[in-house]
Amino acid sequence: MATDLGELLVPYMPTIRVPRTGDRVFKSECAFSFDSPESEGGLYVCMNTFLGFGREHVERHYRKTGQKHKIKTTKTKLDANVSHCLPVADRMFTSSPVDLELNRDFNGEDYEYEDEAKLVIFPDHFEIPLPNIEELPALVSESVTIACDAVLNAPSAYKKQELESWEEEIQVSRHARSLRQLDNGVRIPPSGWKCQKCEMRENLWLNLTDGAVLCGKWFFDGSGGNGHALEHYRATNYPLAVKLDTITPDGADIYSFEEEEAVLDPHISEHLSHFGIDMLQMQNRTTENGHHTDNNSRQRVSEWEVIQESGMKLKAVFGSGYTGIKNLGNSCYLGTVMQVLFSIPDFQRILDCKFNIYAFLFLSDRAKLGHGLLSGQYSKPPMKSELIEQHQQKGASPRMLKALVSRGHPEFSSNRQQDAHEFLLHMINLVERNSAGSENPSDAFRFLVEERIQCCQSRRVRYTQRVDYCIQLPAPIEAATNREELLAYEAKRKDAEENMRSPPEPVRARIPFTACLQAFTEPDNVPDFWSSALQAKSAGIKTSRFASFPEYLILQIKKFTFGVDWVPKKLDLAIDVPDFLDLSRLRATGLQAGEEELPDLMPPIVLPEDTRVLNQQLLCCSYQCRFAVSPAPEIDEAAVMQLAEMGFPVEACRKAVYYTGNMGPEMAFNWIIAHMEEPDPGPSTSDSPMGATPLGNSPPEESIAILTSMGFPRAHSIHALKATNNNLERALDWIFTHPEEEESDAISDMADTEPNDNAFSNANSHSDSTLSPDRDTSGPRVKDGPGRYELFAFISHMGASTMSGHYVCHIKKEGRWVIYNDHKVCLSERPPKDLGYIYFYHRLSSS
Repeated sequence: MATDLGELLVPYMPTIRVPRTGDRVFKSECAFSFDSPESEGGLYVCMNTFLGFGREHVERHYRKTGQKHKIKTTKTKLDANVSHCLPVADRMFTSSPVDLELNRDFNGEDYEYEDEAKLVIFPDHFEIPLPNIEELPALVSESVTIACDAVLNAPSAYKKQELESWEEEIQVSRHARSLRQLDNGVRIPPSGWKCQKCEMRENLWLNLTDGAVLCGKWFFDGSGGNGHALEHYRATNYPLAVKLDTITPDGADIYSFEEEEAVLDPHISEHLSHFGIDMLQMQNRTTENGHHTDNNSRQRVSEWEVIQESGMKLKAVFGSGYTGIKNLGNSCYLGTVMQVLFSIPDFQRILDCKFNIYAFLFLSDRAKLGHGLLSGQYSKPPMKSELIEQHQQKGASPRMLKALVSRGHPEFSSNRQQDAHEFLLHMINLVERNSAGSENPSDAFRFLVEERIQCCQSRRVRYTQRVDYCIQLPAPIEAATNREELLAYEAKRKDAEENMRSPPEPVRARIPFTACLQAFTEPDNVPDFWSSALQAKSAGIKTSRFASFPEYLILQIKKFTFGVDWVPKKLDLAIDVPDFLDLSRLRATGLQAGEEELPDLMPPIVLPEDTRVLNQQLLCCSYQCRFAVSPAPEIDEAAVMQLAEMGFPVEACRKAVYYTGNMGPEMAFNWIIAHMEEPDPGPSTSDSPMGATPLGNSPPEESIAILTSMGFPRAHSIHALKATNNNLERALDWIFTHPEEEESDAISDMADTEPNDNAFSNANSHSDSTLSPDRDTSGPRVKDGPGRYELFAFISHMGASTMSGHYVCHIKKEGRWVIYNDHKVCLSERPPKDLGYIYFYHRLSSS
């Protein structure tokens, strides 16, 4: 028998690989489901690509790739009494080098397992227990044993990534101890920051030497800034800067321009106090049970109990739509957002899309999580022999999705707690970018806001529209119905502080929802308004109304703020959010009779004195160049490499930077997008044509095999590798942004259809059925309709700030409210609708 198996293995020995440095071995979870070695049937790890597959998907992988050899790993949970009775040798075997440690989580108890590994040969499912592999012929046995041992002993890809995110080593800056700070009288306010050069209000950095507030660099997804903080360093050599919105009791995000990396500053408190930012009064936080919580938690005790419905005997529910999401450690923000998104039919429909789930990883993993939540396969009721009180559902693990959606993001890729609202907008942005050529579920959230700006002197107006996905409602404390009680509490609190007594029992502000809505619709003053009618700065007021109403309305309550002493805090308030909401009166009306529009003129560009001198020098240089041979164009290589990392050919990146005058990666990115359809946009900046690949750049067959085993066509894989200089990860990114064009209608009807639209040129080509009937199809896609809504879900936050605490969500299903608290899913007895952070409404029908 051993000889027969050896003869069976020999022809396929070249396809059995040994994991090398950089190879990731996915041996703890299936790539397309949440099956693991603990699941029935175990997990199969391909000996060529090192991808893991559950029993339902391994046959498909074999048929698609022809890879015959898999390692099957299984983990059998031992009864507590049995595990303690095992002989010492057997108990030692339960921690074998199969290394499936990532099945441990923050949600349940740890058990002891018995591990088993076999080599399986497809399609006949020949199984060879690995301890008996020596029975094979010597030549085969030695090679297979080396490969199997290497796979079993390799760290899990998820574990490796998790350790990297938790254990990122940040060194103390060499400038921290001797940092020079200018005594220039600069004091930084607790809010209202903007870049001193471009007036951007996000991604702002405070230079710790002179107190300059400037924007950071531009990111490829359109976020970030204009790089003024870096320009300031180049002009002054002031090395350290701190990101303003990251300052917490535990420190802040600090960057050293001179060292070109994130650093630690042990004296950050002293350095910030130089500019009036006091961190010493902030309370430290600790981590408990995987949730970031506060030491000084007395003020929030009732909030934790009420939101989680503690003390009530909640009935657990199981089945389709009632699957929990495991907490990976401070990942509850992700779990609650995904639970709500997959309760919306538009997101559920991606499970039925006819795309190749092997070929488009973002969509496939989103579909994977959706299938896990909606199939009921991982939320099964207890067996008759089990007690309901002791039974817990397995839940779905969001490891793959978190790794995918957080890639390249400095916050979501970490294991710190995050703002659920920011992550929701991040997800909508990713869905937008990855839905080219297919139905876009985020269309359900999109709406248009009409902004009316009026010049207070000329009384003329300007109407503009912008796209938005979420309404941020202010919470006016002055409108609280228990205002007198709040004032009395504040007086008692101050008196207790002065006399060193214990603080009084906190009082929660109760604010009517109508007051929040009124505050949102009230006119705002426009800072630095330039009136085109007066050709000068003037006072201006802005009002906002709905130009269209979305199918699903998202409301965020602005609960988080900074105190005057720079202490980040959460407003302790309750709002009587209604179950039914009618916003019809907030429908925009456009230009009214008797209103006169402001002239369509741009304000004059005022250049600083040093810029004018520079322009004069450039004009002089331009004049001289008319009578001389033009030198070779200078190209910002840093901008070129930043674009190349997105997957664009290097030569195309050089052209884009050159033709945009070295104005930065954002301008160059826009140039590339605008010239995607041109076969050769302009003369080359070098001798090779756009997108050409150097000779001898033939991709290695192993890299091609890895991509084709994931379902990508061979020709497309080769093209991707050539375009990215055979870099496997960049080739994947290239494929994401260069999906193949549809070749025929017949192919699209197959189960494994390839993406059929170019991700750039067809970004706006969606079905007309998703558009408002009275709008031009070339504009933003909106699903306009009546402004009457019903509440169906809300996400609640517990804790003192978005960087700490815990999130849960409540969703109304089948006429009853359900609480989703990580992997626990129960019927809600008293849904705390007045303590929510993000609310979700769906539109009521016209009838």
